[in-house]
Amino acid sequence: MFKKVLAGVAAAALSSVGLAAPAANADHSWNNYHWARTSNPFTLKLGDNVNASWDGYLATTSTDWTNSTVVDTTIVPGSTTGKKCAATAGRVEVCNAAYGQRGWLGIASINISGSHITQGTVKLNDTYFTTAKYNTPAWRNVVMCQEVGHTLGLDHQDEDFNNADLGTCMDYSNNPEPNQHPNAHDFAMLESIYSHPDSTTTVTAQTDSSTGARIGDTPRSWGQRVDGSQARGVSTYVQNLGGGHKTVTHVIWAL
Repeated sequence: MFKKVLAGVAAAALSSVGLAAPAANADHSWNNYHWARTSNPFTLKLGDNVNASWDGYLATTSTDWTNSTVVDTTIVPGSTTGKKCAATAGRVEVCNAAYGQRGWLGIASINISGSHITQGTVKLNDTYFTTAKYNTPAWRNVVMCQEVGHTLGLDHQDEDFNNADLGTCMDYSNNPEPNQHPNAHDFAMLESIYSHPDSTTTVTAQTDSSTGARIGDTPRSWGQRVDGSQARGVSTYVQNLGGGHKTVTHVIWAL
């Protein structure tokens, strides 16, 4: 019942979000990337490879995105380590480690076959999250929420750090406080992305090394930069894996 009520609020609020914040993308689907599934809501597993300092934020993010009417996220034991953060087919592995002074706070990578997401990873860089600037609940919430949001098929609503906050973790902002969770626009967008059924499913629990994400800690390992820059605070990279498979990576840079 709560989800149905929220869906109605999301539909009603979508236009008001656009009126209040015209800078927001009316459509912030990430190139129509989505998990193949035969019905809604579908359950997406989030592999817990994070330590105790992140467990609460992963739980909050899972609860937040499960408020969608089309997807339920559930936290399961991870199948990798934080430093390695190897992908597993049919789910998202969420990891944290001190990845070094690479310039980035978080990375969300998805493997795609056509427009279908087959697996994903989220990496959170403790080299920055243990500093005074970023070691706050607000920064941890917004980055965790945003990176998991990408693995669902969402892009950013807005990439201007200096305009009015939109009240969503899919907004880029210098002030994370009002942007720690999804908003009605995000839920409405997910409903649009997952409005059609697929004849097959990519939401499985089988390891498939042939399509494994090969993502390291530096831009050299992410493939070709196709959008954004470190100066802008956001970048997107694409790596061709062959056989119709690609890894697409969103990067949020430290300010």
